Amino acid sequence: MSTTNSAPAAWLTQEAFDRLKAELDHLSGPGRAEIVQKIDAARQEGDLKENGGYHAAKEEQGKIEARIRQLTVLLRDAHVGEAPADDGIVEPGMIVVARIAGDEETFLLGSREIAGDSDLDVFSEKSPLGAAIMGHKEGDKLSYTAPNGKDIPVEILSAKPYSG
Repeated sequence: MSTTNSAPAAWLTQEAFDRLKAELDHLSGPGRAEIVQKIDAARQEGDLKENGGYHAAKEEQGKIEARIRQLTVLLRDAHVGEAPADDGIVEPGMIVVARIAGDEETFLLGSREIAGDSDLDVFSEKSPLGAAIMGHKEGDKLSYTAPNGKDIPVEILSAKPYSG
């Protein structure tokens, strides 16, 4: 996996990369133009101090610019590839079923962007849980230290490639 600023690159499927690239292209092109038009139209309405439309448009502009920056960094540093091998070893891009502190949970290990609009829980491989289970395989039992300092037992029940 390539790294930038010593942080691991996000793993993305080609489909996720293409979807995010299309979103970035829209936001940085037509999306920016639309918000500039909204701001100009609101500015024409007069006094900016009490102009709710103007302030809402400026706030939306800020959100769009933040998303553009986020997508630019994500796509620049992303490791794009096929789904990981179906070998039961936990790595980014896997759907993991694990017993965590006695409760069975199913989640995607990787970036929220891979899951798109699905309601799947996602844990980053940089999170305490994600870092602890990386490289482990089905049947492994381990524990990790949660942010609150507690030791949490984990058993990997299965790890299968995500096919969103």
